[in-house]
Order: sequence, then structure tokens, then C-alpha cells
Amino acid sequence: MNSHATSSRCFSSIPSLKTTIIRPQLPLPISNLNFSHLKTIPKFIQNPSTTSSFACTAAITSPPFPDTSDLAASKFEKLISEFRPLTDPVDRVKHLLSYAAKFPPLDEENRSAKNRVMGCTTQVWVDAKLDGEGRVRFRAYSDSEVSRGFCGCLIWVLDGAFPEEVLNLKTEDLGLLNFGGISGGVKSRANTWYNVLISMQKKTKRLVAEKEGKVFGDLFPSLVISANGVTAKGSFAETQARYLFPDESQVNDLVNHLKEKNIGIVAHFYMDPEVQGVLTAAQKQWPHIHISDSLVMADSAVKMAEAGCQYITVLGVDFMSENVRAILDQAGYDKVGVYRMSEERIGCSLADAAATTEYMNYLEIASLSPPSLHVIYINTSLETKAHAHELVPTITCTSSNVVQTILQAFAQIPDLTLYYGPDSYMGANIAELFQQMSMMSDEEISAIHPQHNRNSIRSLLPRLHYFQNGTCIVHDLFGHEVVEKINEMYCDAFLTAHFEVPGEMFSLAMEAKRRGMGVVGSTQNILDFIKQRLQEALERNTDDHLQFILGTESGMITSIVATVRAMLACAKPSPNKADINVEIVFPVSMDSVSNTKNTSYGSSSATGVEDPLNLTVVPGVTSGEGCSIHGGCASCPYMKMNSLSALLKVCQNLPNDRHVLSAYEAGRFSSQTVNGRSVADVGCEPILHMRHFQANRELPAKLVHQVCQS
Repeated sequence: MNSHATSSRCFSSIPSLKTTIIRPQLPLPISNLNFSHLKTIPKFIQNPSTTSSFACTAAITSPPFPDTSDLAASKFEKLISEFRPLTDPVDRVKHLLSYAAKFPPLDEENRSAKNRVMGCTTQVWVDAKLDGEGRVRFRAYSDSEVSRGFCGCLIWVLDGAFPEEVLNLKTEDLGLLNFGGISGGVKSRANTWYNVLISMQKKTKRLVAEKEGKVFGDLFPSLVISANGVTAKGSFAETQARYLFPDESQVNDLVNHLKEKNIGIVAHFYMDPEVQGVLTAAQKQWPHIHISDSLVMADSAVKMAEAGCQYITVLGVDFMSENVRAILDQAGYDKVGVYRMSEERIGCSLADAAATTEYMNYLEIASLSPPSLHVIYINTSLETKAHAHELVPTITCTSSNVVQTILQAFAQIPDLTLYYGPDSYMGANIAELFQQMSMMSDEEISAIHPQHNRNSIRSLLPRLHYFQNGTCIVHDLFGHEVVEKINEMYCDAFLTAHFEVPGEMFSLAMEAKRRGMGVVGSTQNILDFIKQRLQEALERNTDDHLQFILGTESGMITSIVATVRAMLACAKPSPNKADINVEIVFPVSMDSVSNTKNTSYGSSSATGVEDPLNLTVVPGVTSGEGCSIHGGCASCPYMKMNSLSALLKVCQNLPNDRHVLSAYEAGRFSSQTVNGRSVADVGCEPILHMRHFQANRELPAKLVHQVCQS
């Protein structure tokens, strides 16, 4: 038996988080949820075989490892005993620096992009090899002495260890080294502990696979963006890339119609790649085209109307065109025509969930416990917002402002009970986030919201409820299978996740965020995160390969590619200009992929080079690229109803004198609420409440009055 199994000096682990949505009859208060997995203080336990969903670890069973001693665990305990008594930050840094010179540095030849550790504030490289006895030999280097100290500590513990010992050390164990109290710029560099360890473990797994003659896992499809062009790996990625460089005649045809008839276009990030490719190219010739998340679409439409556009075409789902129509009317542009892209209804699973009797029953319960506030996701219909607002005072939110909206509401209204909906995953993620906050220091909580502390966060938990039966069909795909694959193959990559993803993906992304390696938020938050990391790499001007997991709808890739290419093109030319590229990874279900070729787009060398690790997508029962009978295509079928042919049909037939476009027109709500008020007027009020909050960082007095009088 491996001596680690019985040693009291073994590395700790935490259980994997597996989240499922439960559907009780009544709204579920946060205080009833089990958050035992969120404890942040690491501890040693006796079973090292249990792996953390947050660490880049994997069980290695074939061939069996030779018996190993507890040398690595003993070294780690010794390291803890050295650092923990050092209460003065200066003493800790001095001792850390003593480890910087314990090992020979990594030679310059191996300080390459493939050995770069992503996510570190400074430049760090790690290389690994297996020696003749099957032990892992590590070398590392950093341009920062402090970071070299971190690397030196890890190498002192793990250099010469067997792979099993390397994989048994968990990132949370590193908290025992007492570096949380370091102040100033050094504190941010403490992430080097975690990122270097994860890189060492991934390299170890790769070495073991190579020794066994195996391919190291199955890769997801991806796009690699460089200054010279875009390279697609896998046919799912090829589909995304194919339309990044659209036919000029299609672009010119569309632009001519837009200019001739003063047509503006607002489109969501999740559009079909063919449509987005044409729109992105057309933006260079016509300013009234805007691609964004749902929040900004209506605002952009108003600006286009102010600039003289007579028509607005909306590429999105129906609640988006409804919002555009209503906001234009509110702004006094009722004469501007608004057109959607299909004769059929363009639905949304989230909006549909909020339009059910079940959701109204949820709000009926909310109305029985005043003072109550209903926070509703913007991705719902105007009619739902109106009926909800008459039951319970309502404010809309987005994935980027929902946390601040809820915290501000509890700060402004004593004894408030708050009901969120309809996205169950986002509700559960908010619950998890607040539970984590309840264990933070008052100083850390105040940095998030200045009017809150540990006591206030704990007091709001039992008064926060969320709907239990609403999901986005796209973000629902980022579950257990995807999380396992990311853990196995991409644990050292940057991880992006929309706030709507399931709990497993959310927890993984939150852990990455704590290491400076991830973002959780809206589509715009994801794009901004990628821009920030690329800008940092450009400023370092060192050869680098930045890899990002795209934890949201694949349609975002067009905006990402356009942004990245623009940044690479604008980088200051210099004799020693670094070779920097960005890889966007699509977490497509592995049931949907098989081997294919590598294809380059937009470069002078567009040759297909055979690569056994590249993937193709097997069309499934829906005949959709990237889909299979198991799902996993990360592509919204409703959004894909917004086709280029539909857009051209609308543009060609404007003005709608022959009423060819009657089914395409975004109609106004002429109906009334149960209290006899206009659905359009009442439905806009929660949106206007959110606008006030965004501008003033507090809930409007009118809404507070409605809550307190309810």
C-alpha cells in the first residue's frame, strides 16, 4: 500500500462540488442551503485520493507507481513550520527570498511561451521532465525575485517527487504557508503559488501520459488569433472562423440598403457567426450598427433614432425587440419602425420560464411577506415585467449588476425580503457568493459594498430567495462533463463563465478568479477580461500564448476575434516585437467531436496541416454544426433564427408599404394589466428603476416607497 494512504502528513483535498437544481413548492431561503463545501480554511485530512474540483489533479492508476515515501509531504510540513511563526511580513518576504537561490535557474532556451505560467503578475516559466526512476524534475525562473522565491519553495518540496506526490498537493494547502498577510504589491504575486503549482501538475500529467504512450486527453475545439490571422482547430471552430472574413459583395449590399433607407441595427453577441461577420465588416462603413449584450441594445437604438435612423432592426430574441420598441416609445421615437428577424416567434427559455403560472405563484408568495422586492433578470418579456411589478415592486437587473443591486436593496430597506428570478443557476450562484462573503472580513466585504459587513451579509441570507425552475438552455450545457474536462486539460488556462452557468462551472470560475485567472459575469465582463489580459501581455512584450475557456454562447467569438485582432494590430511596432497569440477554447461536448485537420484563416499561409489532436464535430439529430444527440453545442437555436437572409429581406422591403413585413414588425402592447394600466408603461418601469440605480448607485425613492407601502 502507498504510504501516503496512512501518513498523517498527507496533502488535503476538498470534495467535488456537484450542483443540481431542486424544485421545492415554496421559494428556498438561502439559509436552508448546504454550503459546507465553501470553507476556505484548508486542513489536512486522511484520504489523499479524494480530489478537489478546483485543483488540476487526476487519479493515475495504470501503470501503478512504485511505493513512495512521504518525503514531499514531510518537506511541505517543514516549509509550513518555517513560515507560520513569521508574523512580520518583512520577515516572511526575507525567508521567501532565501528560496529564490536554492536551485539553478531555468535556462533561457526553455523560457518559451509553452513554459509560461498564465495568470502571474510577473513573468514565470516552469519546465518539467521525468528522470530514469520516474521522478519529476522541475526547473523554473521568473523576472521577479519574489516570484522566484515562490517557485523555489515549490521546487524544494516537489522536485524529485513521484508524479503521485506532485498531484496530491492541493492549491488550498498553500494557504497554510501564511502569506495572506503580505501587504502591497507582493500580495497580488502570491497567486504565483497557485498558478505555478497547477502548471507543475498539468505538466506532470502530460509526462505520465507520454511515458505510457498515450495522448494526453482530448482537446476541445479552439481558435488561435495572431497578428497574422486566425487558425481554427476542429470543424466547430472552422464554422466559427469561416465567416470572420465575409464576402465583400454581401457586406456592400447590406451597407447600401442601410445608407439608402437610414436603417440602424442592434444585435446581440450571440448572433450566428455568418451574420456577425458581415455586421462587423459593415460597421466600418456604417456607424449605426451595434453588437452588444441585451442591456445596451435598447440604449443604442435610442442613439440611432437621435442620429436620424428611421428604422431599427433587432437581431435577438423577441423580448429584446419588445424592449427596444418600448424604450423608443418612452424616449419619444414612436414613429421609428422596429423590426425583428422572423415571421415565427423567437423564444427564450429563460423568458418562457418567467411567463408561467408557476412564476406568478412564486410572486404571489413574495407579495405575502412585505416589505418585499422582486429583482427580475432583464432577459424576460415586457409583459412579464408588467404583471410582476403589479404583484411585487420590481427592478430589473443584468448579470453584471445583479449583485450590487441586491446588496444596495438590503442596505436601503431594513427588514427587506428579496425574491430573484427567473434564472435558477444565477440565483444559486448569487446564494453561493453571499455565503462566501459571510465568511470574509468586514474590510473585504466593504470593498465589495461599503454599506455591508459580515453581520449584515449573514442577516440577509435567510431573506434572499430565488426561483427554482428557470434555466438558459445554452448555459445549462456547462455542467459536470465540461467541468471535468476543463479540470483535466485546461486547469492552467484563463476561465471565463457567464453568471448563468451551473454551480460546478461557477465554482470553478470563482476559484480561478481568486487566482487572477478567471472572470464570472456578463458577456461584456468576459470581453473586458480578455482585453485586459491581452493588454498586460502586450505591455510585457514577451512571446506568449494566452488561452481562454469561453464559458458562454459561442456566438461571442466574432466580437472577441475583432477586438483581439484590433489590439494586436495597434501594438507599437518595435525591433523586438513579441509573438503573442490568443487561443479561444470552445467547451463543446466531447460526444460531438472527432479527429480533423487544422485550418488557417486570414493569413498568408492558409494550408491545412494534419494534427491528430484537432477535432471535428459530428452533426447530430438537429443537423447543426457542433450539436449531437447529447447536446453540448454551446449555441442558442433561438438566436440562430436571426439569419443574414432575413436581415436582407427586411432591409430590401423597407418601407413596408406593401405590408410584406407585417409579421416582422415588433408590435406594441395595447393590452392592460389587471389594474387597468398599460402593459408597456408598467413593464418599462422596472427598467427605468434599474437605469436610476446605474446612474446614482442607489434605488430610486419611488421604488423604495413602493416596497415599503406594499
